[in-house]
Amino acid sequence: MAVKKSAQPVPDTTRRSERSRRAIYDAALALVGEVGYPRTTIEGIAARAGVGKQTIYRWWTSKADVLLEAFLDLSEQAAREAEPEGQFTIPDTGDLAADLKTVLRLTVDQLRDPRFEVPSRALAAEGVVDEELGRIMMAKLLEPSLQLYVDRLRAAQEAGQVRQEIDPRIALELWVSPLAQRWLQYTGPISYEYTDTLVDYALYGIGPRGPRS
Repeated sequence: MAVKKSAQPVPDTTRRSERSRRAIYDAALALVGEVGYPRTTIEGIAARAGVGKQTIYRWWTSKADVLLEAFLDLSEQAAREAEPEGQFTIPDTGDLAADLKTVLRLTVDQLRDPRFEVPSRALAAEGVVDEELGRIMMAKLLEPSLQLYVDRLRAAQEAGQVRQEIDPRIALELWVSPLAQRWLQYTGPISYEYTDTLVDYALYGIGPRGPRS
């Protein structure tokens, strides 16, 4: 009597694809940090990830698409680490200063994390000279984060903590822009004390607070 052969297990293509995608993310971020954006190539990413070049082109059309998606994934990982139970938002405890300081301290942690810092600097530098890349980075990476500040400031306006005529998009630059400049141009160290001070200066001003005794 013939023995029926057992069926071969069906390969899990979803798992295999996810492993390949993750390897490509890691390879892209590592390369852009090591050799810079201009010298990073699809061929180099494929070789580093151990996949065929066509595997990358099946999912993305350019190295910019690969790197931006990899960086967005990295940013989402950082957000999940900061807020494991749900979507990351700026807290609203009723104390605007405390809430902003909390989020900016998390930002300091991220900016000092080598996983984030190395590829982020490489992409930021290239985004300055490549207008198209810079605009894509703004739309996909920066805008969602800035919108969180806008939402929190509008809530503070509704609570009477911020003047109604204040434009949140301008106001947020009082702490976001100085932090970005100091980090990008090495004009000084970034720390919790620094970002706390930015918030205090932004919300309370630098003029005299009352008559001297």
